[in-house]
Amino acid sequence: MLNAEKVIAFVPTSDAIKARSFYEGVLGLPAVVDDGFALVLDANGTMIRVTKVQNFKPQQFTILGWDVKDIDEAVSRLCERGVRFENYGMADQDMRGIWKSPSGARVAWFQDPDGSVLSLTQFP
Repeated sequence: MLNAEKVIAFVPTSDAIKARSFYEGVLGLPAVVDDGFALVLDANGTMIRVTKVQNFKPQQFTILGWDVKDIDEAVSRLCERGVRFENYGMADQDMRGIWKSPSGARVAWFQDPDGSVLSLTQFP
């Protein structure tokens, strides 16, 4: 039924100003509109609504991620913009925070200003 429809992603924020600076300024996602309830961003044709909430506690798992062609380049470019990648001390996770999964996918995690976990994945 919904397989032909577009997905809309939602990300909560308790600080809309910091979130906009991060998602638009650091990650480079163009803002489409700020409707008072959410900042709407365009992520390569996928709508991301950074929703304004009053009480927010970040989860410890990934809530949003990107499929990248070259994770080394993506990590380097984001590091240049001040993004700090998480190192969870897992086997096969390098010093930059890039983990090689058993399937061969390479994954790196970072946080947004609210502490939500975001990721980059390069699939084999």
